[in-house]
Amino acid sequence: MKRSFLLLCTVLLVLGCALPCAAYRLACMALAQSAAPSAVEAASAASEESSRGAPSPADTADTVCFTDQSTGQTVTLPLREYLIGAVAAEMPVSWPDEALKAQAVAAHSYALYRRDRSTEENGAWFTADPARRQGCLTDAVLHSYWGTAYAANYARLSALVDAVQTQVLYYEDAPAGTSYFAMSNGRTEASENVWGTALPYLVPVDSSTDTAADNYEYTLNLSAAQLQQLLAERLGIAADLSQQAQWFGTPVLTPSSYVDSLPVCGQTVQGTALRKALGLRSACFTVVCQSGTFSFTTRGYGHGVGMSQWGAKALAEQGADYRAILAHYYPGTELRG
Repeated sequence: MKRSFLLLCTVLLVLGCALPCAAYRLACMALAQSAAPSAVEAASAASEESSRGAPSPADTADTVCFTDQSTGQTVTLPLREYLIGAVAAEMPVSWPDEALKAQAVAAHSYALYRRDRSTEENGAWFTADPARRQGCLTDAVLHSYWGTAYAANYARLSALVDAVQTQVLYYEDAPAGTSYFAMSNGRTEASENVWGTALPYLVPVDSSTDTAADNYEYTLNLSAAQLQQLLAERLGIAADLSQQAQWFGTPVLTPSSYVDSLPVCGQTVQGTALRKALGLRSACFTVVCQSGTFSFTTRGYGHGVGMSQWGAKALAEQGADYRAILAHYYPGTELRG
């Protein structure tokens, strides 16, 4: 009896010590379980953390939307495909890598600039004409344009585009309106002299290498009758054939030596307006009348605002990379991405 009593006391003593320890361990396990996130919660937290540093939707684009001028249809292309088509439309594929990369960034930035200002009901950001190889070439046009060189040319441009696809030029907190053109008269033009709006990064800069570009100087000859018809149809100006020598007066030039305005048959006409009406290559021009023929000699090709593509080629050949080319033609902008 005494031995049984001692055994019972021993068992109770052991249980008295073991139960608190077990309870403590169970409590710790419960607390640890409640503190650790589930797999779903962990994935959600990781996703939220990774998204904090991502750009806002306004600063990115997976596709580019434009109106096909030839068909009037809205075309939506993946960004990469658009950039390849835009570079192919704007520069020969044989040009230096850094010039082609500068063109890709400029095309990307300008597309986003136009997107942010689009008011078109069809959602298009701008107009292009792939069939005439203007603005952007679709894949079908590229096949036709390049023929048997398609695979090699596409591989070359796609590699260059991939290297800079995420990069966009900004001015302050918005994509910059990075306009571009073929070649200047030796100096680029201020945006306000062409479109009436001054942008601080579209200002005159040196591009003197353009004077060595192919077809830098070009002369268009029009008969008096042809010119009379164009002036009447496109500018509403009546030109008297008996007073041909007095049709044009002395032009007023911009600081970059493009024609700002000039007298035409007694009316003041903007140089950009006359360029458009007559189909001149540039607003940097002179006009000479001799024996019933008007000769318009232009220097450069395009509106002259932003990046000169021939100038970009020359800078690349001199060793400049695409960042330096963009900084030269768009001063005050910041490359991001």
